[in-house]
Amino acid sequence: MKIKNEAMLITYPDSLGNNLKDLEHVLDTHLKGVVGGVHILPFFPSSGDRGFSPMDYTKVDERFGGWEDIKRISEKYYMMYEFMLNHISAQSPYYLDFLEKKEESPYKDYFIRYNDYWPENRPTEADIDLIYKRKPKAPFVDAHFKDGTTEKVWCTFSEEQIDLNVKTEATRQFIKDTLSFLADKGASIIRLDAFAYAIKELDTNCFFVEPEIWEMLEYAVEILEPYGVTVLPEIHEHYTIQQKIAEKGFPVYDFALPMLVLHALYSGKAEKLLHWLEICPRDQFTTLDTHDGIGVVDVKDLLTQEEVDFAVEALYEKGANLKRIYSSEAYNNLDIYQINCTYYSALGNNDAAYLLARAIQCFTPGIPQIYYVGLLAGENDLELLENSKEGRNINRHYYSLDEIGQEIERPVVKDLFRLLAFRNTAKAFDGDLEITMLDEGAFTLTWATAEESASLTVDLPTNKFSILHRTAAGEEQIF
Repeated sequence: MKIKNEAMLITYPDSLGNNLKDLEHVLDTHLKGVVGGVHILPFFPSSGDRGFSPMDYTKVDERFGGWEDIKRISEKYYMMYEFMLNHISAQSPYYLDFLEKKEESPYKDYFIRYNDYWPENRPTEADIDLIYKRKPKAPFVDAHFKDGTTEKVWCTFSEEQIDLNVKTEATRQFIKDTLSFLADKGASIIRLDAFAYAIKELDTNCFFVEPEIWEMLEYAVEILEPYGVTVLPEIHEHYTIQQKIAEKGFPVYDFALPMLVLHALYSGKAEKLLHWLEICPRDQFTTLDTHDGIGVVDVKDLLTQEEVDFAVEALYEKGANLKRIYSSEAYNNLDIYQINCTYYSALGNNDAAYLLARAIQCFTPGIPQIYYVGLLAGENDLELLENSKEGRNINRHYYSLDEIGQEIERPVVKDLFRLLAFRNTAKAFDGDLEITMLDEGAFTLTWATAEESASLTVDLPTNKFSILHRTAAGEEQIF
């Protein structure tokens, strides 16, 4: 199915109900017209990281269902699937075969072996310090072979996620086979997770290494183009990298928006947010929340360091049931670039502020993605957090079908559904955006075609907004 200019739900296969059949029921019963697309987070057999340590892309984890369930959903909604370009599970048949057979394994070229990668007497401490890392550890794990030998292989993230050597012919064929398989299974978009880490080059920081990273993206496009499937590279970094990717003709994520909206709402000042809306890529997917935390690194230089510090401090002060320790080693999260919190709780569980944040997202250039917890205006799940000691689980609540039935009756959720339904159907959003700053904390965003327009007028200090829809039939006040 082709991508539509309609909101996309982001969800795990077992977060809205227990499995894919339950998810389909929720979509068809409660979310018709509310979302037009679905990004199902990894539904493959996995050994960790809530699906992001995939063992086999040709299978659907039997706990969630089967390909027939995916197929039914894909016939009604445009779909995004995951492909972890950077790594594969340590429990995958490829890595296990390598550990058993070593040099005789047909998969030995899938992995980056330190002995082959580093020259003699390296890596030095300076080499390791140069590498771009999100966690304070050297990027390797010890591979223990059946013959009793041990050597280091590259491992950027957890020890369950072994990095792939994307330069070898064997791995390139694996990438081609996997992407082709997923494209044939109803994908509209394939997200290349952690793609910026995939290229490793000596004497570089091994992150977004040019020009090799562009060749890698073009390779994925070449594979998927015959299927009409779009490649979406996923990267959290300086906003200029997103702009550079967009200039090359790729869609991107707007990961700067979450902190910019929080800063605007906390400070009552619109200037920095509106500056971004002027210069941000137009072919993008917007987010306020995802399965990870609220990103901080993405707004560097869009906000000054003082403004970033203000927003972070305000988040901890105004956020509901939020503590710094939830984003620390004590809760198994050493990623210093994100804060673990639901977006609703980041705004103090304040319905008016939250609905305004979503209205701004809907009027931001790009297609709005909304995480399932955010779709139900979910609060921080402290019980799941404490039971698991996983910081990111604060924003990964498991909703039962009965609970969903109750949540959708809340006024804030009903209003959000109404807002998204308007965003999905108003043709004005196929037009151009005009930005008008009224004063320090007030502005209007107007989308217009020759036939119709939609205007959002915002007053940040009071959390008040209005939406006016103009068509040939006249004007209608939506909010």
